[in-house]
Amino acid sequence: MSALTPARTVTSTSRLTALTVAVAAAAVVVDQLTKSWAVNALDDHDIDVVWTLRLHLTFNGGMAFSQGRGWGPVISVVALVVVVVLLLSLRKGGSTLSAVAVGLVVGGAAGNVVDRIFRSGSGFLGGEVVDFIDFQWWPVFNVADACIVIGGILLVVTSYFSARTSSSPTS
Repeated sequence: MSALTPARTVTSTSRLTALTVAVAAAAVVVDQLTKSWAVNALDDHDIDVVWTLRLHLTFNGGMAFSQGRGWGPVISVVALVVVVVLLLSLRKGGSTLSAVAVGLVVGGAAGNVVDRIFRSGSGFLGGEVVDFIDFQWWPVFNVADACIVIGGILLVVTSYFSARTSSSPTS
């Protein structure tokens, strides 16, 4: 039976890696499509959705919550390092939920880096990130930002339950 374990682990790891890549790709596609829509549809007006939620186009040359204007290139390099570390962590295996979480974080980071590379700006990775989801009481954000936050929360949750499971006594 132990002879089957490595093959099963490789298959499981390959399946989880494929899931992560698929989630990341979907996050980037949805993020870039919504940003393209926002740039074209919100260039001269806002759209009130419900309560305080509105769609309001802004461009962020900084980092999270529009802080650190001009630090975009540094943030992009850090994001790329995080993406590489997360992708390498897939080699250790994990759960389906952790694979989805990593895919969300990787896809969100990649979506914002795509903006830094291809949107107008100055210098290396100097493009501005398109933000358009505005609650008016929270910083304006985009789909990539939401993916990063949701993925990060899921990673914390899966790490917590994984640690509890591994530390619980076995019968």
